[in-house]
Amino acid sequence: MIGVLLLLLPFFLYIAAPQIRKMLSSGVCTSTVQLSGKVAVVTGANTGIGKETAKELAQRGARVYLACRDIQKGELVAKEIQTLTGNQQVLVRELDLANTKSIRAFANNFLAEEKHLHILINNAGVMMCPYSKTADGFEMHMGVNHLGHFLLTHLLLERLKDSAPSRIVNVSSIAHHLGRIHFHNLQGEKFYNAGLAYCHSKLANILFTQELARRLKGSGVTTYSVHPGTVNSDLVRHSIFMKWMWWLFSFFIKTPKQGAQTSLYCAITEGLESLSGHHFSDCSVAWISAQARNATIARRLWDVSCDLLGIPMN
Repeated sequence: MIGVLLLLLPFFLYIAAPQIRKMLSSGVCTSTVQLSGKVAVVTGANTGIGKETAKELAQRGARVYLACRDIQKGELVAKEIQTLTGNQQVLVRELDLANTKSIRAFANNFLAEEKHLHILINNAGVMMCPYSKTADGFEMHMGVNHLGHFLLTHLLLERLKDSAPSRIVNVSSIAHHLGRIHFHNLQGEKFYNAGLAYCHSKLANILFTQELARRLKGSGVTTYSVHPGTVNSDLVRHSIFMKWMWWLFSFFIKTPKQGAQTSLYCAITEGLESLSGHHFSDCSVAWISAQARNATIARRLWDVSCDLLGIPMN
């Protein structure tokens, strides 16, 4: 009898999957805000959460830039979104966050093209990569997930201020709880673990958000970090083990559309200005680790990031 039940378990899980996902994925952006006349940039928008985020922003009437490394894939996604939403203002621009020249080129072209920027969603990321470095010699997780978005935000910040009220959303992760900022080993040259490297970069996202909020106080630009949940996406492509885990527990994992809800919530929900700098999960303020609440580390990370990227400190 037990053997029969075990054989039937996958079938019952398959049947129950939609209900299980619904139960586990609390947090839906219920805002009815329309975005006609607004301009948004979403990094990593050619797949997963970024794609769903861009789709929803386009559905609400925004002019949306898909900032992607893979232009061909981006163009296919843009056409898909245009067809689904009827919004033809979905544009694709090349952005490789592992290369500061590409980041600067993207920013320069965007600033020449657009007079406004109301929403910047720093969504793109890498996870559990074998040890490697960006074009500028940064460890890949820290380079793409933190430093790349740090530079992009810096380059677009004046346009965001000019367009205020505007918002910046940084996609982090609950994995930040395992993260530490090892200033003596920021590039992973002394010791390296792919899983922990991801955690460190996600902690950096939250620290960046908090220090950015402090510096932007009174500017009309607000910023938020988010944990999207455990989402079925391409993020685990570098880890066979994680792919297997995602497959094994696929019934309990959010869809990309569900994973995009908190990013959307922080990007468009009215009345969040007083919560600038906070971390969100399932469309609610979420608890963060003691490391993530350390203002001294946040300020030091800001200064170190500026130094690494050649940005004047102030």
